Amino acid sequence: MITKAEIQLVRSLADKRNRDELGLFVAEGEKLIEELRGSQLRVRRIYALEGVFEGDDVQIVTPKEMERLSMLKTANNSLAVVEQPRYKFDLDRLKQNLVLALDDVQNPGNLGTIIRLADWFGISDIVCSPATADCFNPKVVQATMGAILRVRVHYLDLPSLLRSAKESGVAVYGTFLDGGNIYDSQLESRGVIVMGNEGRGISAECAAAITDRLFIPPYPADRNGSESLNVAIATAVTCAEFRRQAKK
Repeated sequence: MITKAEIQLVRSLADKRNRDELGLFVAEGEKLIEELRGSQLRVRRIYALEGVFEGDDVQIVTPKEMERLSMLKTANNSLAVVEQPRYKFDLDRLKQNLVLALDDVQNPGNLGTIIRLADWFGISDIVCSPATADCFNPKVVQATMGAILRVRVHYLDLPSLLRSAKESGVAVYGTFLDGGNIYDSQLESRGVIVMGNEGRGISAECAAAITDRLFIPPYPADRNGSESLNVAIATAVTCAEFRRQAKK
């Protein structure tokens, strides 16, 4: 039988401070947990309904207990407590690969979707400003649909990293309303793509390091419609164009 202390521990992981202090996060759902078990991440404990999972790391719980554990509106059939991975990042990754940079993207759903997009477009690293949403937030983890297991997310001094990249000759791309048409721009297969905050876009500090300002045009070009795109949608369009040009 699950103890009150175990339930309190799992529920405490809804708070970022506790996740950081304990180095743990929560993942829910049979498919995601199956992927976790086959990944390099260490699963500390699995709580599951009867017949879902077997093993020494599995504790069987009742539907009522699962409802108390779950952080979802509708409890799933299983929940795992997982150790947070720790990744190193250096400038060479920007010189050799295409990397996403997120400047204070604060909506967990947007971050989760962007991590999933990175996985789809073969981008292995995302660098984030400290004010960007926590990638181990339960809402983010669920939104990634398992991509959090394959995409390395780093929290760094973003303006400093972008300045170093620019000084090293790395292309630093950013999306702006006054940028050049992305479909007319020559895009490299390596470098960094900066995506900005939902409300204010890319900060002045990060914008100072941008080498290529890009704009996703509406259709038709003179149409008076929405002012801007959601950051996750803009990321999808931008990554798709980078990968399209890379295949030419």
